[in-house]
Amino acid sequence: MPMPAKAVLLVHGGAGVINPDSMSGALEARYKNKLGDALVAGHKVLKAGGASLDAVVAAVKVLEDSPLFNAGKGAVLTRDKRIELDAAIMDGASLQAGAVGAITNVKNPITAARAVMEHTEHVMLIGKGAEVFLRNIAKKIGLTLVEPDYFVTARRLEQLEDALAREVERFDSTRSHKGLKLRKRRRAVGFDENKFGTVGAVALDEAGNLAAATSTGGITAKRYGRIGDSPLIGSGTYADNNTCAVSCTGHGEYFIRHVASYDVCARMKYLNEPVSKAVKQVISSLGKAGGDGGMIALDRHGNAVMSFNTSGMFRGAITEDGEVSVAIYCD
Repeated sequence: MPMPAKAVLLVHGGAGVINPDSMSGALEARYKNKLGDALVAGHKVLKAGGASLDAVVAAVKVLEDSPLFNAGKGAVLTRDKRIELDAAIMDGASLQAGAVGAITNVKNPITAARAVMEHTEHVMLIGKGAEVFLRNIAKKIGLTLVEPDYFVTARRLEQLEDALAREVERFDSTRSHKGLKLRKRRRAVGFDENKFGTVGAVALDEAGNLAAATSTGGITAKRYGRIGDSPLIGSGTYADNNTCAVSCTGHGEYFIRHVASYDVCARMKYLNEPVSKAVKQVISSLGKAGGDGGMIALDRHGNAVMSFNTSGMFRGAITEDGEVSVAIYCD
């Protein structure tokens, strides 16, 4: 989709193998409508004079609350049927950041990440330590606590079963009838849900401040305790008023190794590259290394980039005057 002349908010809902010939029109409309809802929610904050931090939280919460995406409600499951959620947020004005990893008890993980940023001296808390902190502070700051079962959906349970069955198939030269059914079902959905996920937002407010936020359930059938790039500042999430705000999605291990989001900002800062060129170079490097995914980026002038090296990325932008544009497939 064409980039808006001046964007104030971008969102993404994951990049991966997305086949337009297999996705139904109704399902495509649901994804686009929810991306639009997230953009409108964030834009409402900005139009009222709110901060970019508040805007990215508002946008990401909409996507976390939708079981369509791999974040919050409807996130993917670990191989032992657990929910482990990661999220991060960063303020481009102060370079303050907060992140959580492998949490199970806050309805909107992005609010948990912000709590770490604003109510501790740390950048990241994970697992039980994070959950104890969040439980103790929840009432004071208005966090919504839930039981882990809140996040689990039948769709994700089925997806986990399919993923585990594929592992068995790799060691079995005889293709079972059941295996054929699994492959047919994945094609019918329209995309490989094991290879995309994560939601994110970047915003620019009236004061010229940038912010970035990212939230994910990780990878289907991931090992207990696995942390991807999303909550790692500089890998999946980064914001600096001097350059840009970035939120990533894709195969996290590659984004970690390439310090992807910071690399975009570093190229702008040290090589004087525009945000469009910096993002293109980083995505190209990731692709050459074997890393699938994409990112959204917004510079301090409102120049927007949404780039990916897969067949599609759920994405959208909204301008200062409220013009919304959303897309899924390659332009």
